[in-house]
Amino acid sequence: MKNKDQEKASTINVSALTCIDLASPDLHRSAVLLKQQSKKFFALPLEEKMKVLRNKKNRGYSPVLDQILDPENQVHGDYKECFFIGIEDVLPGWRETMTKYHQEALKVCKSISRILALALNLDVDYFDTPEMLGNPIAVMRLLHYEGKSDPSRGIYACGAHSDFGMMTLLATDGVMGLQQICKDKDAKPRKWEYVPSIKGAYILNLGDLLERWSNGLFKSTLHRVLGNGQDRYSIPFFVKPSHDCLVECLPTCQSKNNPPKYPAIKCSTYLTQRYQESHVDLSIYGKQTQE
Repeated sequence: MKNKDQEKASTINVSALTCIDLASPDLHRSAVLLKQQSKKFFALPLEEKMKVLRNKKNRGYSPVLDQILDPENQVHGDYKECFFIGIEDVLPGWRETMTKYHQEALKVCKSISRILALALNLDVDYFDTPEMLGNPIAVMRLLHYEGKSDPSRGIYACGAHSDFGMMTLLATDGVMGLQQICKDKDAKPRKWEYVPSIKGAYILNLGDLLERWSNGLFKSTLHRVLGNGQDRYSIPFFVKPSHDCLVECLPTCQSKNNPPKYPAIKCSTYLTQRYQESHVDLSIYGKQTQE
């Protein structure tokens, strides 16, 4: 755990973010209902939540300490519990609420993908093909952070990481906690900035697959969460291309003087590798529930 004191001293800046108005009242209404359901679910007794423990298809409940995203700086897993959407109803109205939000969030992400395409000098509908976002992997999670973080001791609500996919649309509850670095991810020490809470706004994190696609022109967003003792709820919506998509350098992002920096890789292969690196073996929880 290096440069802890220096890093802690650099965590007081507030980032000035660019805001884009993609007005979607349906998304906002769905988010309000989903946040209510999220709090109800995480308020259930642990034994009830463990009945829908995350399965082999990566759906269901994931308890505190399951995931460790920054092993170099964390002494144990994240202080968050998570529900991976895609399982039977667990509360009245659950499926209807989840489905509605999923539909609206995906519409917004596809609109953002068209903005990204234009920024990369591609046709506006470049990412709309079936192997890309025409048939995407779009996964939603409910997150509940608890406890108080202490970076000097390697304790985080969520360790520093970048998301695996193309982009992540994040709805939060207004409790300050998300931190991001938008410039040099390799800087020592890292300079962390708090992301301000703007009512009705969503945070967009760019993912690692977009960095590979763009040959590093777009950098994936390195971020972490520091708990301040308050309960904090968020809803990340992860968007990735289809499993069969071959992610390789985009034609407008390479040249003779700027060859591809990353080898081509199938999306499913890449995601499997990254997922296995960041999760502990949950079979221990299954054994505990049987005893």
